Amino acid sequence: MRRSQKLLVILAIMALAMSWLLAGCGPTEGSEENAAGTWGSADGPVKIGVFEPLTGVNAAGGEMTIQGIELARELYPEILGMPVEVIIANTDSDPATAAKAVQNLISKEKVHIIIGSYGSTEALAGGSIARANQVCIIGCSPTAPAVTLDNECYFRVCFSDPFQGAVMADFAINTLNAETAAVIRDVQNDYSVSLSGSFTEAFAAVKGEEAIVATANFNSGDTDFSAQLTEINAHNPDIIFAPGNYAECGALIAQARELGMAMPMLGGDTWEAQEFLEQAAPWQDIYFSTHFTAEEPVTEISAYFMEAFKAKYPEASINAFAALGFDAYTLAKDAIERAGSLERSAIHDALAATTDFIGATGIITLDENGDAAKTVIIKQVKDGQFVYVAKAEPTAAPAADASTDPDADPAAEPADPAAAEPTP
Repeated sequence: MRRSQKLLVILAIMALAMSWLLAGCGPTEGSEENAAGTWGSADGPVKIGVFEPLTGVNAAGGEMTIQGIELARELYPEILGMPVEVIIANTDSDPATAAKAVQNLISKEKVHIIIGSYGSTEALAGGSIARANQVCIIGCSPTAPAVTLDNECYFRVCFSDPFQGAVMADFAINTLNAETAAVIRDVQNDYSVSLSGSFTEAFAAVKGEEAIVATANFNSGDTDFSAQLTEINAHNPDIIFAPGNYAECGALIAQARELGMAMPMLGGDTWEAQEFLEQAAPWQDIYFSTHFTAEEPVTEISAYFMEAFKAKYPEASINAFAALGFDAYTLAKDAIERAGSLERSAIHDALAATTDFIGATGIITLDENGDAAKTVIIKQVKDGQFVYVAKAEPTAAPAADASTDPDADPAAEPADPAAAEPTP
């Protein structure tokens, strides 16, 4: 789909959502909302909707996320003494389908709360529908700031792009000693545009605007990046920052190396996928930010999650998206139990008040926008594997110029995690 067509789809979805808001922010026709403001019965089961990509370009990310949700459901099968029913809807990696999935979860399945989605574009489309019906969503990995902006019903357990982008700029400057950078972005992908913008702003704030020597664009689904790479290579940047879907970015990196471009390649959290690793494995100096690492568990729940994950999925690699899915489910459980009710406004208020929630990916406190202040993990591709490199806390100082402190460590060690009792 062309960028203009995708924009029209999203605008149409938002217009429909706004019409519902103007009608009173109430439920859709036939929703059978009861007097308590819940969907379905207040006596259970507790219905948790999930909208994630099971097909399309983001399928691997959606599948990893659902692994974590299903593990959490197995460990914590009841909320408020009622059984939990998880209802999964496939977004097909498409914003229009994501909007329909959320509408179906609300109007037909009558879920009490929703988890999702993997990508920011799908999250934005589904978020408009949820807001119109005043049903809360907990995002697992949509990092674009627009996902929660002006949407009081959207919360997330992941960090957002401004911090992720700043951390990678800091890493490029202080660890890789980069003086110049080039950016390659997918202009049809909200996540790619958002994260590349955050990186550019942070890098330029330290090294100057002229230090971003080139910016090249591509479209979702592209397979040939020779023109963009040739343009970038002519500027000889110290590093390239190229966030985007794992499939396109894996191909982009392989083509860059085949062209003899040896500079470090940096990206974001979507790179943590086996499909990306299969393309990037032969190459070196590939770094990306992510949400979790088995090498550096940050809480007692982290260790509990890893043990349970390996028991349930012995052939699978422990990954950040499964950990985020696990955290989204357990935060939903925690909020409903703190609310003591399935009433929508009570669940919302409990989520908004979340402070020091101990999850697998860290200790989560939600700010006024519903965003989590979270640790950022940096990994690299090394010897055909994802290998932990460093971590940075949300309290870390802004990037310092490497010329004044060449040995600066961009990764601040976190405080000891709060005590937690990781029993199911």
